[in-house]
Amino acid sequence: MAQDAFRIASDALSDGRGQISELARPFLHFLPVSGASVSTFGSFLQAETVSATDARAGRVDELQFDLGEGPCWDALAQRRPVLAPDLTVGSELWPAFLAAIQAEQIGAIFAFPLLFGPLEIGAVDLYSATPVALSPEQQRQTLVLSAIVSRILLRRAISEEGSSDEGSADETTTYSRRLIHQATGMVLAQLGTTAEDAHLILQARAFAENRPMRHIAQDVIDRRIRFTALPDPGEEHP
Repeated sequence: MAQDAFRIASDALSDGRGQISELARPFLHFLPVSGASVSTFGSFLQAETVSATDARAGRVDELQFDLGEGPCWDALAQRRPVLAPDLTVGSELWPAFLAAIQAEQIGAIFAFPLLFGPLEIGAVDLYSATPVALSPEQQRQTLVLSAIVSRILLRRAISEEGSSDEGSADETTTYSRRLIHQATGMVLAQLGTTAEDAHLILQARAFAENRPMRHIAQDVIDRRIRFTALPDPGEEHP
């Protein structure tokens, strides 16, 4: 039954038909939590809550942005889930944030990083009105869904800025396509990822630096840019 609920949640995200504002809702299908939110922040995308299942989840995000502390910041900085299953016992973590949410009746909070290869996109925040723990399997499943959300948000950001393979008129030449194809292969080898994801990482780098994709590709080929594989956020949380 739990696996079926996870599959439904995964399918809801993977079919690509859902609205960005609904990205947080599938997490409620298979996790014992009361609410969820999806936010972007950090050095890559602007800080904003793109999806929240309820007003309380939105306030949890807003408080973390305002205070500059909280589980979502730690999850992204550490590139791994941050788990606080029982806030009733007190904690020395995030003193300003925990003081601010005292009136919100939150018994547990969890944050999962939104990552795409070396790129840091944001975080998924989950809260429960009462203390609750997430099993190792639930943590693994949440990371899987978080990876899907990361791709959706990254593609949206690139699309909204009009960044694509045809980023400029001369980028559609045979030479440029060959250049990008070669660089994609090098990124694939460096990160051990798929060709599709390697290409998306090149697009994201071009988007972040506001440069044509062919220039990024040339820098990769000339080894002025090298992508380094980073630890899997699920390694410490099987």
